[in-house]
Amino acid sequence: MGRVTSETTATDAAAHRAPDEAGPPPVWQRRLRRFGYPVRAQDDVRARLVPAFPEPSGRMWAVFGAGPDLAARLTRWSGWAGPLLVALFAGVLRFWDLGSPRKVIFDETYYPKDAWSLLQYGYEGTWAKNANDALVAHHPQILLSPEHSYVVHPPMGKWLIALGEWAFGMNPFGWRFMVALLGTLSVLLVCRIGRRLLRSTALGCLAGALLAVDGLHFVMSRTALLDLIVMFWVVAAFGCLLVDRDRTRARLAAALPLGPDGAARPDGAVGGALRLGWRPWRIAAGLCLGLSAATKWNGLYFLAAFALMSVLWDVAARRTAGAHRPFRAVLRRDVLPAFGATVVVALATYLASWSGWIATKGGYYRDWATTPEGRTGAWTWLPDWLRSLWHYQTEVYAFHTGLTTPHTYQSNPWSWLVLGRPVSYFYEDPKAGQDGCTAAEGCAREVLALGTPLLWWAACFALLYVLYRWLFKRDWRAGAIACGVAAGYLPWFLYQERTIFLFYAVVFVPFLCLALAMMIGALIGPPGSTERRRTAGAVGAGVLVLLIVWNFIYFYPLYTGMPIPKSAWHHRMWFDTWV
Repeated sequence: MGRVTSETTATDAAAHRAPDEAGPPPVWQRRLRRFGYPVRAQDDVRARLVPAFPEPSGRMWAVFGAGPDLAARLTRWSGWAGPLLVALFAGVLRFWDLGSPRKVIFDETYYPKDAWSLLQYGYEGTWAKNANDALVAHHPQILLSPEHSYVVHPPMGKWLIALGEWAFGMNPFGWRFMVALLGTLSVLLVCRIGRRLLRSTALGCLAGALLAVDGLHFVMSRTALLDLIVMFWVVAAFGCLLVDRDRTRARLAAALPLGPDGAARPDGAVGGALRLGWRPWRIAAGLCLGLSAATKWNGLYFLAAFALMSVLWDVAARRTAGAHRPFRAVLRRDVLPAFGATVVVALATYLASWSGWIATKGGYYRDWATTPEGRTGAWTWLPDWLRSLWHYQTEVYAFHTGLTTPHTYQSNPWSWLVLGRPVSYFYEDPKAGQDGCTAAEGCAREVLALGTPLLWWAACFALLYVLYRWLFKRDWRAGAIACGVAAGYLPWFLYQERTIFLFYAVVFVPFLCLALAMMIGALIGPPGSTERRRTAGAVGAGVLVLLIVWNFIYFYPLYTGMPIPKSAWHHRMWFDTWV
């Protein structure tokens, strides 16, 4: 996993001391040592700002008979080859028989049809009531009219779904294609993010592999809903911020003066006054966060959380570099550019996602500003399209906060992590000889949005471990993972009366996988552990991963709508609330 680093161990008083006047650690640090809090040694500041990536070992390749030169090349290539292989595995799983079930399942009754309408008109039109049956017929009749319809989600995710429909037609494979592609790419992103975050190619690939075999992520990757698209942009934004963090800290490290021993020393002028310059990766993160919010509004919580996290990373970096008042330095030098790169870019991206609605005249509420109600008020000097769009957003907000209609599969967020109430997207019970059923007792076909149980239950312990690492070990990596989970999970507790579902949790599943990979890395043991300790840890970690993979295989029929005997289906209903 690499050496654990800390960036916030100095108090304000200690920050004012010169490097050669470090003195004893403050009282609060000495008290926390009983909980495992590490007191930092006075090492090279460059190593603290930019921890080196542990040199990978070529011993594994040597076991397979590779010579030293080949082993070295394979080891270098593993940083990309490993994640690409994991993503290829995830892609095969997701694209295999993607058009099955050949039905409009669950909320596919909304988004694929809205996406097709966007292709035709630039806004969401109105569909006939019997359109679902026509769409899956051998010669579908598109029952769409240009009369506008009221929709409650922004258009970005539907435009992406429309790309697959444009390329492959208005059929189940076409409307699921882009979601499956983004699900596959998200596995690749998690592999690379885990590698950078945990400083280990193996743990990064493990995090991606866990995501590949998570049932909820798998089902959402094969269903044309919006939540997985939100997750993809959130993960992409997180990765961009990680790259920005490393590059910014490297810039600070390069500007620090060197001591007589050649080691970099903290410097108040560098840490407090250095301008960090152009930060394209932070701007890319703002773009991705804007695209997530332009798909569903819960992306806004990630915008707030990640923007704050990025600023706090700047505070820690400047403190480590020697800033006497790091918060003041960040307020003066970094906050305004950070706000522009994240919030302003995200809002501009959100606005741009409505271009089709703005450029046409048929969308819902498009001409509201020209009505008698729209001509009143203090903001009539703004463009009509902008006032109409704002009114539309307020109406949508009222809908979302007031949605309390009971639903069979709704669940409270308290039950999500233990998979209390999964959502059934599709269910049929064919008789023997129908739809591939060979069991005399009859069969069941179901697509169940259920996370791989052993993965999620292990992730509950991993979250406790991550919180421990963050609170008592001051491990920024654990804090970053916890931030991702919190931004995707905690806001739903504000809407206890609202109709909400377990599949909303897919947006923070990648962070659960990163937390579990981090815990497994600790289980294997840190560098320098005895061979016996590492062997025992590797065996325990291997057993856990194999059990998770077996659990995914066991529930695979419920994720894909395969016909299985009814008795086998009942055996997989581990709890009454899953039925």
